[in-house]
Amino acid sequence: MYIATLLTAPATAALDTALIESLRNAWGGGDVTWLSPDEAAEFPLSAMPDNQWRVWEDLQKMSVDLVLQRAEGRRKKMLLADMDSTMIQQECIDELADEAGFGERVSTITARAMNGELDFEGALIERVGLLRGLAETVIDKVLAERITLMPGGAALVSTMRANGGYCALVSGGFTAFTRSVAAQLGFDENRANTLLAEDGALTGDVARPILGREAKVEALEQISARLGIAEADVLAVGDGANDLGMLHRAGTGVALHAKPSVAAQCDVRINHGDLTALLYLQGYTRGDFAT
Repeated sequence: MYIATLLTAPATAALDTALIESLRNAWGGGDVTWLSPDEAAEFPLSAMPDNQWRVWEDLQKMSVDLVLQRAEGRRKKMLLADMDSTMIQQECIDELADEAGFGERVSTITARAMNGELDFEGALIERVGLLRGLAETVIDKVLAERITLMPGGAALVSTMRANGGYCALVSGGFTAFTRSVAAQLGFDENRANTLLAEDGALTGDVARPILGREAKVEALEQISARLGIAEADVLAVGDGANDLGMLHRAGTGVALHAKPSVAAQCDVRINHGDLTALLYLQGYTRGDFAT
């Protein structure tokens, strides 16, 4: 058995009942369940339709996300999440670089690295090098003035934890930011790179080894083994090329507002919904959300 989930952005929720019923009838699906009025609905299927991606492309024009997945095992026991442009709306290194006067140069490198055009480790070293001499106190300034949480993140983490799930934040960014974001959202643990500083200023380097794509896969392996759960029980979410390893290994890997080349390599793509979409994909209703 399979489940078809359709959802849209909560801020502009206008999911059409007629659209849902038309698709359900075309695919011979079962009864529709509304997970959130005008925002998210699902129905069961006995087989995967051949035209899934053609329908997906048509729905994208209507600002509607479509996900098809096996019904069995879709509710997960662990969340493994990227931070930058996933749990927060910014790229931390871009915000630091802007304070240092290199914002445009660094944001261009970041975009290319996240799209898989550049080696992640080399691109990180190059960008961090431009931060040399920046006062360490700028980190707190950026956190306070520039960093905003991605909508739906608090509900995602709190609901999964309320239902026995474990939540880990794993970033190719920096511990100075993951510690704060993890504390705000209630993550059980966080991993990231450490910016090096001396005498109150950034040195322009990070501690080794650098946490990148493989380190995220290792986090999935290590944490799931420690918890005694299967990798199939993990829900992973990210947006960049360095997330692809964990997205492919996890039971469900979600490309959230991802770079085009990244989304193209993932079967679960959320382009319009926020982080609560990850709860709807597991069958949670809006009324199930923990606060």
